[in-house]
Amino acid sequence: MASNPGEVFLAFAKLGLASFGGPVAHIGYFRREFVERRRWLDDREFGRLLALSQFLPGPASSQLGFSIGLLRAGAAGALAAFVAFTLPSALLMLAFATILPTMQGAYGQAAIHGLKLVAVAVVAQGVIAMARQLCPDLPRVAIALMAAALVLASGLPWMQLVVVAGGALAGLIACRAVQPLTGSAVAPPHGMRAGALLLALFGMLLLGLPFMAKAAGGAFAIAEAFYRSGALVFGGGHVVLPLLRDAVVTPGWVSSDDFIAGYGAAQAVPGPMFSFASYLGARLFDGRGGAGGSLLALVSIFLPGLLLVAGALPFWHSLSRRPSAARAVAGVNAAVVGLLAAALYDPVWKSAITAPEDVAIAAVGLALLMVWRASALWVVAWCVVATLSRVLL
Repeated sequence: MASNPGEVFLAFAKLGLASFGGPVAHIGYFRREFVERRRWLDDREFGRLLALSQFLPGPASSQLGFSIGLLRAGAAGALAAFVAFTLPSALLMLAFATILPTMQGAYGQAAIHGLKLVAVAVVAQGVIAMARQLCPDLPRVAIALMAAALVLASGLPWMQLVVVAGGALAGLIACRAVQPLTGSAVAPPHGMRAGALLLALFGMLLLGLPFMAKAAGGAFAIAEAFYRSGALVFGGGHVVLPLLRDAVVTPGWVSSDDFIAGYGAAQAVPGPMFSFASYLGARLFDGRGGAGGSLLALVSIFLPGLLLVAGALPFWHSLSRRPSAARAVAGVNAAVVGLLAAALYDPVWKSAITAPEDVAIAAVGLALLMVWRASALWVVAWCVVATLSRVLL
């Protein structure tokens, strides 16, 4: 399983440039790249990492990618995976604020709409592929269907956490045929002692930064605001936006108009939604030292989630070998399939499909992925060109 960080960096750099659609879609991209194409891990190992990232607060897709890099090439691989996956969107968020006014015309809106259709194809492919692997029997199909129904019926962001916890409980009860994962070659490069130190560091920063912010202000206040947002959000992605708004708009650091403009830009770029912090960090300095503010905000918002997953991984690696934990993980994975299915409808389908032509464009994109097994870049090119052609013709 061991590899070099350069290989990890190149693999995640491609995903960082092409992973449109938000955290839900990223799971499909990761599975396609690292389970199907590169075979760095199998579906059960992927599902185990996915379950852990769903349980912990923080950016779930970034935590999943960080974990894959960590298991593939150690600490250097984890850093390579994080930087490569995050850097493109962080740089684009810095640039997008400048060109955003030019994207308000028909061509710009058509291109953005095409990117939304990419998400439809990618998420649909992810739901189908993961359902085949993670819901192979009736109990897990039932868990997935119940999870999707609960999320769609409630419409509440915190219901995702309830569904994940409920999936673990349902798995313990209903998935008795599931066997624990044994003999896996994929093991974290550090042990429980190092994991405990990382978890302690997470807690020290969470408790200590508010005192430092109150005493010194300035960069410490910014770091505390973004660290708190990253540490307290479950589900990542769009769920972090209300926390960020309270962190930067309420104290008057960023205007509401600037915040909304950046949020619009975040919908149109690949990579993690948490890269929105790059835009906000730059705006905090109002054009003076924006790159430094961007870096401070990015590190602060991602750090808690990465510390948590790196700290928990050796404990999770040991725990997941137990039969009861294996059943719980099976239930969580089935619930995640339900979450993906619900997200495929709302918000992915509802925000992207506005005409019958959109269904056809997304269907061709799905066929490119599943029938011709084309690269996601070809799907991006197809969806954007197809939507632009509707404006030109």
